[in-house]
Amino acid sequence: MPSTRFPVPPLERRRRPVRVAWRAVLWRCRFVVAALGVGLAATSTLQVLRPPAPEVRAVVVAARDLPAGTTIGSGDLRVARLPAALALHTTRTSPAGLLGRATAVPVPAGLPVVPDLLTSGELVGPPGTVVAAVRLADPAVAALLTPGTRVDVLAAAAETGTQGVVVARRALVLPVAPGGDEGGWAVGGEAQTPPVLLAVTPEEAAALAGAAVTALLSAVVVP
Repeated sequence: MPSTRFPVPPLERRRRPVRVAWRAVLWRCRFVVAALGVGLAATSTLQVLRPPAPEVRAVVVAARDLPAGTTIGSGDLRVARLPAALALHTTRTSPAGLLGRATAVPVPAGLPVVPDLLTSGELVGPPGTVVAAVRLADPAVAALLTPGTRVDVLAAAAETGTQGVVVARRALVLPVAPGGDEGGWAVGGEAQTPPVLLAVTPEEAAALAGAAVTALLSAVVVP
């Protein structure tokens, strides 16, 4: 008698408990979890070790390179924020009080503009120099010289036609004080020729005064 087979229903799959499933997932992703933990720990450490932001303050600096003798205008200055440790006690936080003054020395762009870099309005040159008012033989050349220009001053005797002798090297052309009259102490040239204010060494000032008696003075622009 043939046997009769009845279909056996499939066994219902047993589901894992939720806790076991999560453990399995974590075990598979254990390297990712470890990396995330290390990253969080490193971030926390950096936040603790990071130094506080440095204190900054507003400082007036040169907006461009300012040659010596430049009369400062509003476009020559800007306000920058610099670390307080780098700001001198003489630095200014506002351009007020600096406009209209002249630079005594070249001031590169970005350098804080302090009173020590500016002239006081008196006829003064850089440290170690004196101011000589020189009348050049050619008034047209004198009119072309602007404050901050460097010139060599040559003395040549018109009668003999000898080659000019340099009596001052890299003399700095200074701005003429408003309303100033240097007619009484200018050396060289004709009385009606406007003088040029030059910052020279004391020795060069003496040489200029001596050369002005017997020679004509001329200027050559140099770097």
